[in-house]
Amino acid sequence: MQLRPFGSTGLQIGPLGLGSVNFSWLTDERSSFRILDAAFERGVNLLDTSDNYNAGQSEALIGRWFAQGNGRREKTVLATKVYSAPMEWGSPDPVRRSGSWVGPNQKGLSAKHIREACEGSLKRLNTDYIDLYQMHHVDRAARWEEIWQAMEVLVAQGKVLYVGSSNFAGWHIAQAQESAKARRFLGLVSEQSVYNLMKRAVELEVLPAARAYDMAFLPYSPLAAGALAGQPQGNDRGRRAYARKDERVEAYEALCGKIGHAPADVALAWLASRPGVTAPIVGPRTLEQFEANLAAVEITLDDATMAELDRIFPGPGGPAPEAYAW
Repeated sequence: MQLRPFGSTGLQIGPLGLGSVNFSWLTDERSSFRILDAAFERGVNLLDTSDNYNAGQSEALIGRWFAQGNGRREKTVLATKVYSAPMEWGSPDPVRRSGSWVGPNQKGLSAKHIREACEGSLKRLNTDYIDLYQMHHVDRAARWEEIWQAMEVLVAQGKVLYVGSSNFAGWHIAQAQESAKARRFLGLVSEQSVYNLMKRAVELEVLPAARAYDMAFLPYSPLAAGALAGQPQGNDRGRRAYARKDERVEAYEALCGKIGHAPADVALAWLASRPGVTAPIVGPRTLEQFEANLAAVEITLDDATMAELDRIFPGPGGPAPEAYAW
C-alpha cells in the first residue's frame, strides 16, 4: 500500500479509509473482525467510526478488536465523530440511550457535549486517545470560541490529537480555520463529505476550501448508497438506490462493461483519482467487498473514460465562482 500524507500533518495513511457503519449491524462481529484484520495486514490504517453508528455499538466492537493487542491500536489512525446523541441499541426512540433520557445538551457542539461525548467514545473504543476527532455536522447554535476552547482542552489532556470536520460547507471551514488561527490553534486537519459521480457539489467550494487550508479530504458514500454498485446492495437503502437507477446509470453500466471493470470498481477508481482527495472512505459489508475495494483503487482510468464519465455525470462546472459566473 502506497502511503500518502494526511493533509498538512505528519500522519501517513493508506489509499483507503475503512468505515465501520455496517459493523454490528449488517456485518456481525466475527465478519467485522475479519475485515478489520485484513485492513490491518494490508496497511489500510485509517479507521473511521462515529459515536452514533448503531447506537455506539460500532465503537464498542472496535474497542473489542483493539483489545486483541498485537499493535492494533498503535498502528491505527482512529477517527470518530461528535454531534449526535447515540440512541439506545434497538430502540426506535431517538431520545433514549442506555435506558435514560437524553436531554437537549446531549447533542451538538456545546463544550458540555463535546467533553461528555469524548469520554463516552474513549470508553467504548477501549482507548485513552482519539487520533482524529471529527465534528459530524456544523452546530449553528455554538460559537467557534466555545468549540475551540473545548477541543483545546481535549488536546491538552492528550485525549484528542487532531480535529476534523464532516459535512461542512466551504464557508464553515473558513470560519473554523480563521477562528483557530486567531487562537494559535492547529484547527481542522481534515474534512469528510459525501462525494461520488452522482454527487459532485463539493467541487464548487468544499474541496477548494480544504485544498486552500491544506486539509486532508475524505469522501464518503463512493457508490452513492449503492446506485453505482452495478447490483442491488444488501440493505433496504442500497436496494432502493439501485432500483431508482436512471438513464445516466444505465449509460454508466454500459461504459463499465465496455472497459471491462465492475461499476463499483470504476466509481471508486474515479473518486480516488480526483484532485484533492486523500482517501475515500469505504464501508464494506463483507471481506470480499473490502478486497474488491483494495483492488479498485489500483485501477487507472484513461482520459477517454474520464471524459465519458464527465459527460454522463457532469459536475458543477469547476470551483466557485467560475462554475456559476465569469
